[in-house]
Amino acid sequence: MTRLQKLQVLVVEAHQGMRAQLRSMLDSFDITGVQFAPSAGAAVRKLRERQFDLILCDHDLGEGQDGQHLLEDLRSQRIIPLETLFIMISSERNYERVIGAAELAPNDYILKPLTPGTLLARLQRALAKREAFLPAYRRVETGDSEGAIEACLLAEQEYPAYRTDFMRLRAELLDQQGQTGKAETVYRAILELKSIPWARLGLARTLYRSKRFDEAEQILEGLVAESNYYLDAYDWLARVREAMNRPEQARSVLVDAVGLSPHRISRLRHLGAVSVSAGDYEGAERALSEVVRKSKYSDFRDPQDHVDLVKTQVMQNRFNEAQASIDDLERSMSGRPGAPSCTQLARGLLLQASGKHDEARSALSRAVELSRGAPLSLALKQELVKACLAARLEDESSELVIDILRNAEEESTISSTHALLRECGREDLSERVDERLHEEVKRYITTGAEKAQAGDYDGAVSEMMNAVRKLPGNPHVLFNAALALLRHIEHRGWNERFAAQAQMLIVRTRRLDPANPRLDAISSFMQSLLKKFGIHAGSTPGSRKRQDVRSFFANASPR
Repeated sequence: MTRLQKLQVLVVEAHQGMRAQLRSMLDSFDITGVQFAPSAGAAVRKLRERQFDLILCDHDLGEGQDGQHLLEDLRSQRIIPLETLFIMISSERNYERVIGAAELAPNDYILKPLTPGTLLARLQRALAKREAFLPAYRRVETGDSEGAIEACLLAEQEYPAYRTDFMRLRAELLDQQGQTGKAETVYRAILELKSIPWARLGLARTLYRSKRFDEAEQILEGLVAESNYYLDAYDWLARVREAMNRPEQARSVLVDAVGLSPHRISRLRHLGAVSVSAGDYEGAERALSEVVRKSKYSDFRDPQDHVDLVKTQVMQNRFNEAQASIDDLERSMSGRPGAPSCTQLARGLLLQASGKHDEARSALSRAVELSRGAPLSLALKQELVKACLAARLEDESSELVIDILRNAEEESTISSTHALLRECGREDLSERVDERLHEEVKRYITTGAEKAQAGDYDGAVSEMMNAVRKLPGNPHVLFNAALALLRHIEHRGWNERFAAQAQMLIVRTRRLDPANPRLDAISSFMQSLLKKFGIHAGSTPGSRKRQDVRSFFANASPR
């Protein structure tokens, strides 16, 4: 187990007196590697600079984000690894809210008033649990999801006290891989042992992905009825009702959730989008205005929020307010990635609504130009497509649609883009782009296969990896690129980098196309190569033929 004296600790605490008290307690445990952050923003900046073993965070951080919102940002933005412990310090009045965080809960929580004995016991307990989870966590961090699942299965027997926690991690990994049915089975097994809220939420999530909306809704309604603090259940219930084409009921659920927890920016964004779908533009403007205001406290503010706000204002003919939002976007988001394109899009929407069509076309054309290489969300790109189609910018619309479909990593991205084109009466553009991409994929796969058949395994890998760079969301390209890499290993010998790349491509293919009947075969092929070249999980480094399989996963680039 990690010795307390070696721990690197970040204390996130707004009150100076409490910071001094925690410093004194940690000193008494001989923990000297301690740094402090007085706010969520300061904590994020420190955590981007270096890794800590432990984060001690007060739930109440003053104005802006609370401790739970900070944890959600850190995990969702992958700023901290799984092995970094996050312990929440909470008052009695926040206790239920903290333990009700079904999806992203802290590793532990401590109620105030805090004593040295309580803190020491909780630290030792959390470190012991982390020690048990480290093998699985490290496989997750290196992209070896299948190895992590296997580690969880072994640990469920070795550490019976943590059995349900390992089952939870295993279910989450299966869900992430697109193996929804297997994830559902694990969640049901957990619920046979004990009715745990997070397991019920996980089951509902798998039912949602399987489009069994009625069953998911029933579970989520039960969770919401039991406690006001299962806020993740509110969010997923809204998603389910959206999928069932009941936007007004989805909006109502989110209004209740925002009333209980008004600071979570992602929930306010969701409320704004659902309110637009429900035709409540005034409510959407209120929600999105709050997003823009509260984002000033976050390191993750997004210029798209201003675009969404402008859109709701334009829909209500509130042109002066829309112009003020554009001015604020230019002023407050200067230098943020994607901000120039967002500014031009927002300006184009306002000019279109004002009847200034030539100026609108110029702004939108500039928005497309600035979007190239910018980290714009799918929703923003689709909004830009819609605006360009309305402005009769044919070339710009085609360029954007091709970019979206080339990079699509979810089937929902493809279907929603095609739905948008149908709504705009442009099925012809949809068919034309589909045909072009189909021919492009076919050409890459055919060329790669021909090179491999001719014995040019280097050329086959080069061709298919080039295809991956150009079509990173196409499961056929990903699968055949993985196959090219494995064929190269088969005929030219072991290559750690190629093996790591192949593993990552197989994982991505499984997530995109879980029903692909060839996935089991390619996974078996990879295992046969590991066996052929003597690459064994868990063996000690030293020789090329017998080294820890995790070493080549560590060479894989994360998504």
